[in-house]
Amino acid sequence: MQVDRKEILHIANLASLNIKEDEIEEYRKNLQDILNFANIVNSVNTDNINETIGSTNNVNVFREDEIKEFEDKELLLENVPDKENNMFKIPKVI
Repeated sequence: MQVDRKEILHIANLASLNIKEDEIEEYRKNLQDILNFANIVNSVNTDNINETIGSTNNVNVFREDEIKEFEDKELLLENVPDKENNMFKIPKVI
């Protein structure tokens, strides 16, 4: 399938794009390159290829939540930008 000037103008109109006259040919070439590449990808034989959902067979890699008491609270709060009553103070989010 070859993309022509008329199709580029139609697509630009649908997308509410203002394409300058001297840009039409560049857009046409770029779209043609994309469509040519899509045809190459579509023509690849995938008959003996299994689908892949993930790259590993791991099922649940989450760890359990554990509450740990931090011994040195002063050290913990040493570098915070703002604190109040030994707690992090953050801006109100509404």
